[in-house]
Amino acid sequence: MKLQRKKKLGELLCEKSYLDQSNLESALAEQKIEHRRLGQILLDLGYITEAQLNEALALQAGIERIDLIDVSISNEIISLVPAELVSKYNILPLRFDTRNTPGNAENNQPSTNNNQLLAVAMTDPFQPQILEDLRLVTGYPVRRYYADPKEMENAIMKFYGSNVARMLDNLVPADQRAETDELDNGDYSPAKLHELAREPSLVNLVNLIILEAIEVRASDIHIEPFEYEVKIKYRIDGMLVEKSPSSKRLQAAIISRIKIMADMNIAERFVPQDGHIEFTGKNGRVDIRVSTVPTVHGESIELRLLDRTVSLIGLEELGMNAQCLEGFDKCLHKNHGIVLVTGPTGCGKTTTLYAALKKIYSPAVKMITIEDPVEYQLEGINQMPVNPKRGLTFATGLRHILRHDPDIVMVGEIRDRETANIAIRAALTGHLVFSTLHTNNAPGAVTRLIDMGVEPFLLASSLEAVLAERLIRTICPKCKEPYKPDEHLIKNLNGSMEIKADTIFYHGAGCNECNQTGMKGRTGMFELLRITGKLRELIAEKPTTEQIIKAAPADHISMVHDGISKVLKGITTPEEIFRVSKTISEED
Repeated sequence: MKLQRKKKLGELLCEKSYLDQSNLESALAEQKIEHRRLGQILLDLGYITEAQLNEALALQAGIERIDLIDVSISNEIISLVPAELVSKYNILPLRFDTRNTPGNAENNQPSTNNNQLLAVAMTDPFQPQILEDLRLVTGYPVRRYYADPKEMENAIMKFYGSNVARMLDNLVPADQRAETDELDNGDYSPAKLHELAREPSLVNLVNLIILEAIEVRASDIHIEPFEYEVKIKYRIDGMLVEKSPSSKRLQAAIISRIKIMADMNIAERFVPQDGHIEFTGKNGRVDIRVSTVPTVHGESIELRLLDRTVSLIGLEELGMNAQCLEGFDKCLHKNHGIVLVTGPTGCGKTTTLYAALKKIYSPAVKMITIEDPVEYQLEGINQMPVNPKRGLTFATGLRHILRHDPDIVMVGEIRDRETANIAIRAALTGHLVFSTLHTNNAPGAVTRLIDMGVEPFLLASSLEAVLAERLIRTICPKCKEPYKPDEHLIKNLNGSMEIKADTIFYHGAGCNECNQTGMKGRTGMFELLRITGKLRELIAEKPTTEQIIKAAPADHISMVHDGISKVLKGITTPEEIFRVSKTISEED
């Protein structure tokens, strides 16, 4: 009987289309010189990924690949392998196999459990330590199966829960919480708080909370104390998602650990504090702004995550419609004037301004910004952080900026009359000024500045455009499907924009990719108010918001209409537009 030839690694990778023949040949040529393993050479050259290499090696070794998408695992098997081992080695116990069942069994391992083998899915089935640790912990020899890393991640989450939830349960098991939780706020001395915060398990827990938030693309972490527990919430795509709550016993230690990391006063618990953490995630540095406020049940902490490794978004990627993008682009190339971006906190104003500055940057132009804080460092642009403790406010900083011969100035936010007046006068004296303002819509920016005390005739002469924006969640591409929205929504949409009877609406059904929400990622919803001659005359007369809306150019597109157009394109849902805008009201 003729034995079947064992396929070589390069051959298997080419068959899987992970590698082309020319790259394989260049790697083989390098192997002849360096005498290293082919797999490592291919990894170093960037021709394949580690997951692709492990899959090919598993196939070569005769290790069966297993699909984890619809896998079912009994509680007996789950309880056999502890969560720490699952998390440490990225493995998943599956079932019991018998020795005569086809598969890759480790027959050289002694067994005290008859003919049973523990079937285990692995993303890297070539680590001897995994097999040894599993045998010691479970008492069973192991049969290896290869699993896709993404499927493994989802399956571990499904059967074992999040890493944070597991660690919280390990520190204070659920069945012990009711009888051991203290109902006070943990009145400890500063020395005791320092001791609690330096416990290795607590250090790991806080690091894990931050790492998990980064992995799920959270913008904020909220740690909120209540009477019987401490709630942990992540803000993902603008929505708060509650995670497993912590035991009340861990409250003082968690809060103290974060305050130590943020260089705050650990002994002061009755006055709000601000701090800053530089945290190193898997992909690089993450800056975290920390704020505490005293509440009835202890200090509440908010952490704003700013991932430095995320690249800046280009102006064309923000989600502006063609007309809005063209109009805003024209404003960016003006020689002087003021351009405002408005909206509530967290709606993407700073991201839009950074995209604008990136678009118009040139070595021939001097650009200076004053921000609170500097969120991203822009190459070639002078950026100044506000420091009120040392007397550096927006107003004082802006005054000094104007002495540095800038062409373009960005003011992080106009908060008061003094800053507004300096920015307006800078625009009148030949500078192009960008800034942000907290108003609900574009026309509201005019009345807000006049209310602040800016002279209407100066505003009329200097203002070039106001861009209002909101962030809306987009439909998850993995589970996107047609659906029929509520009739009231359709009726209201018809009142704002004509919708054809055969229009197909989409939503997300919910999947592991989007955490069963049906929504993943965000895009912008915009309204650009260009200041025409007619509007300049009106602004000089202190108009109301309604008068400005009526006098807007004929081609003006409101923010809600821009959102509806994104619904019709299948980017988002009618419910999301209603949630964000709150402008179109449903009929009873």
